Amino acid sequence: MNPNVKWKALFIVGVILLCAYGLIGMPNAPTSWENVKSNLALRIKLGLDLQGGTHLILQVQVAEAVGLYADGTVDRLGEELPKQNITFQEIRKLPDNRIEIRNVGGEGAGAFRDRIAELAPDWDYAPTTGEISGYMLTLKGAALNAIRQRTMQQSLETIDRRIDALGLTEPTIAEHGRGDWEILVQLPGEGDPTRAKAVIRAGGQLELRLVAKETLFTSQAEALGASGGILPAGTELVRAKPARPAPGETQVPGERWMLLERRPVVVGTDLRSANTSPSTKYPGFYDVLFNISTTAAQRFGPFTEQNIGKQLAIVLDKRIESSPVINGRIEDSGMIEGRFGQEEAKDLALILRAGALPASIKYLEERTIGPSLGADSIRQGVQASLASLVLVMIFMVIYYRLSGVNAVLALILNLIILMAALAWFGAVLTLPGIAGVILTIGMGVDSNVLVFERIREELRAGKATVSAVEAGFDRAFLTILDTHVTTVVSALFLFVFGTGPVRGFAVTLVIGLISNLFTAIYVSKTIFGWHLGRMPRQAELSI
Repeated sequence: MNPNVKWKALFIVGVILLCAYGLIGMPNAPTSWENVKSNLALRIKLGLDLQGGTHLILQVQVAEAVGLYADGTVDRLGEELPKQNITFQEIRKLPDNRIEIRNVGGEGAGAFRDRIAELAPDWDYAPTTGEISGYMLTLKGAALNAIRQRTMQQSLETIDRRIDALGLTEPTIAEHGRGDWEILVQLPGEGDPTRAKAVIRAGGQLELRLVAKETLFTSQAEALGASGGILPAGTELVRAKPARPAPGETQVPGERWMLLERRPVVVGTDLRSANTSPSTKYPGFYDVLFNISTTAAQRFGPFTEQNIGKQLAIVLDKRIESSPVINGRIEDSGMIEGRFGQEEAKDLALILRAGALPASIKYLEERTIGPSLGADSIRQGVQASLASLVLVMIFMVIYYRLSGVNAVLALILNLIILMAALAWFGAVLTLPGIAGVILTIGMGVDSNVLVFERIREELRAGKATVSAVEAGFDRAFLTILDTHVTTVVSALFLFVFGTGPVRGFAVTLVIGLISNLFTAIYVSKTIFGWHLGRMPRQAELSI
């Protein structure tokens, strides 16, 4: 055997063994046919349309994020304007998120115009008309769009972290629709989406606030009455979560409200970790332990030292989970005692680690796809692939005789490499992906036909067999490369700009075309080289 052909053959055998190992060699040794099928099923990950699962479409309420940004601007201006000796009667946010500043002092009007660009650079301002003088601030269009886009991106990242922490296999989380702030979530294999939906939807907004008045009120009216009808400046009335009764206790009916300082000392973005631990105070329940960043600890330590003996409210999603007494200086850790069940505590810790959603979400669509549909799709897709492969094999062997066997071997190896690549890279096989496999078979046949017809032309021109084979591959190579490159570029655009099934089709098509270049040119030519080396010099090539 030609040494060059020998080394090429060894390389091809190595590729085949690597593909076989990737498909059936992990995670368990293939000691039986059942092990082989089990490993193959574990390695080839199926998409929602084949495996079944849950399909959700969510809408991010970006208007809430805009409103929160306006609230922050109101608070900042309310603090900073008096420091600049600018007086005003009232500053408030309107329902359309504009900010109205009433009766700016005459002497401070000039200073206000000078300072507003620095204090609120994202806002346009104009004097108000009517009986009440003042200024109206309107959020600039570029800033408004930036807030919406940032909210959407943060929501995608937060939901992705939460779903990933649940351990679901190959979820799809991507933008959906155009300009409607929608997110597509597909959870293959998840037949009961209740827990996933709860984890996705939870706000996860954590705040540690000092209790302004250590009294539990049964209603908002009672709290207002205790303050003379007006809440003290810088405070807010927050509902307390009903305490879960321990075994043998009875649930205390009614609402509970507490008066808290408006400004939190620690917020969710200060968290660095969150974990669960069995409760020592309430046996059978679990607590959530958390650690905060070094920067947050530097202000939390002095804060707790100055407020020993007072209550610190742990607020989650605008509800008080617990309000323990500060018994000493606390640096960088804390605990949420809510008499949580184990699963509930795990989910809460997961939500805190993943971060809070910047805005709430609304479910627009929910579908559960049964596995029977996936089984039918798999069976029909496999049958279509096998039928097309068998017909192509028969045609190639009849039309090109022994050289057709060469093409058949190249096609089979192409499919093996394609499936192995899906397994190695963890790509998901979808129903359109199976269509990509069938298209790959067609492209592979087209490549072999181009080469074989070139070889026939060279033989008819009177060239020797070896020279005809070399010239046939050389002349067909550029045409094959051109068609594959243009198709791969098109498939890459589908992958970049498409979602879900479209991307599944693009993945299998790209991998199949790249492997086809290897099999149709390198492998097929090596087989020809091996065959020509064994043929008598004057024998005719079976093509």
